[in-house]
Amino acid sequence: MKLSTLLLLLFFIAVVLIIFKRLRLPKGRDSRPWPFYVKRPLSQSEQVLYHRLIRALPEHIVLAQVQVSRVLGVKKGARFHEWNNRINRLTFDFLVCSKDSTVIVAIELDDKTHELRDRVSTDEKKNKASADAGLRLIRWHVRSLPSEELIRQELLAPPGPVSQRTEPYIGTKSSV
Repeated sequence: MKLSTLLLLLFFIAVVLIIFKRLRLPKGRDSRPWPFYVKRPLSQSEQVLYHRLIRALPEHIVLAQVQVSRVLGVKKGARFHEWNNRINRLTFDFLVCSKDSTVIVAIELDDKTHELRDRVSTDEKKNKASADAGLRLIRWHVRSLPSEELIRQELLAPPGPVSQRTEPYIGTKSSV
């Protein structure tokens, strides 16, 4: 056997072994570490508001960083994927629910980034989707976080006459 034939055969075997090894590795299971690290899910301002919400509303469930598509569904007859795609990457900063998980109100905590053009557009989508679904969405600014008392006043206030109040309050299960 010629030396060139032997080298060609060894090269072919090496290529086959490399291909075989790569095919045997399940996707996503390589031995190298992935470039992830654990980070805090809430900013400092969000942490402050979260703790105020749970102290002000002890008889309710307060959830943080909830995907909008987990809260708002697409009505039957509408093109699901088209409408769901409009909201599937959006999140509410906080969601207040009754103990039976009935959604009462969504809360957004706005900072100066909400003045940027793309964020304004995102906020408009969130506002429109919430309003059309009948979900009350409250926006507070990080520079003026509400006190526990103000949270209770705004969310637990009994309804006034229908002409004065059009939004649901936490004391009811009605939707708008």
